[in-house]
Amino acid sequence: MPQTEATEAPVDRRTGAPVTEEAPTARARWWTELPLILLVYGAYSAGRLLARGDTAHAVDHGLAILRFEKALWLNAEHPLNRLFTREPWIGIPADFWYASLHYLVTPAILVWLFRSRAVRYRAARTWLLTSTFIGLIGFTLLPTCPPRLLDPAHGFVDTMAQYSSWGWWGGEASAPRGLGGMTNQYAAMPSLHVGWALWCGVILWRLGSGSRLVRTAAVAYPLITTIVVMGTANHYFLDAAAGAAVMGVGLLLTPLVLRIADRCRAALGLAAAGTAAGDRSGGVGGRRAEVPVTPATTASRGAGSPIVSGECQTSPGERIPRQRIIEPEPGAVPAEAEDGAAAPAR
Repeated sequence: MPQTEATEAPVDRRTGAPVTEEAPTARARWWTELPLILLVYGAYSAGRLLARGDTAHAVDHGLAILRFEKALWLNAEHPLNRLFTREPWIGIPADFWYASLHYLVTPAILVWLFRSRAVRYRAARTWLLTSTFIGLIGFTLLPTCPPRLLDPAHGFVDTMAQYSSWGWWGGEASAPRGLGGMTNQYAAMPSLHVGWALWCGVILWRLGSGSRLVRTAAVAYPLITTIVVMGTANHYFLDAAAGAAVMGVGLLLTPLVLRIADRCRAALGLAAAGTAAGDRSGGVGGRRAEVPVTPATTASRGAGSPIVSGECQTSPGERIPRQRIIEPEPGAVPAEAEDGAAAPAR
């Protein structure tokens, strides 16, 4: 009879559970990611310039937001702005926070994800870029004058202009001196300062080390950023709320954007980045898909086996278990004598 050899699934020596293998993922490459991010940021900056809109309409939108907040008792901008204006030890660090951290923290977390959390990188990056495009649509459709550009009669002071001698910025938002004309100062709704800070906080909370320090930073960074954008008179409270809402919509759209991107790559014959299914199945912070290793049974045809021959016949002298042995009668010639076998003497 033919014999088979079974290859058992590897098991953990401590628990006895089968060992699983993670589904293969397509790792992103920096030489494709960097141009993509620069392209999106360039489109974001260009869109801000193209969406300058009419100044009168931007002012009207800003005043409408301010009136709506006052009606709902949400006007936290005035007390915060007075505090930042009166206390330089608060206002100056807040201006540095507003002018720099979103350019430093967001790229730093992207690089960290790329290097240390490659399976989660694609979904997180897509979430950030999708939300940024949604914010760009908001800048285009609803140009809004920030509090600092309203008439002084409304009670706001531009802290960036007040403390401009302490930093590299001038009196035109957070742009370096002489480059204020390259920015759209009426792109206040939604606040992507708050949106990006919220993205950073969620990533740190879900994918960080889980230590108390990291969790504290994950909560504090978007919260302080929200206070800073209002205290420096760069955004209204509703701008901050809209920034958070934009990130929520971007998160919901991320699986759809990933599927569309995979179909486009497949249509173009590119490497199937869709194999990074862990990005979509678990979303940001989801678990990687695992594929159990199943036992594989391979039939051996006796090659190299001292027991089973090539035609699955027993070797000379071998007996199959429980085989019935029939003794020949005395003087009888075996019916199936092998070729060349000597006949018994009569």
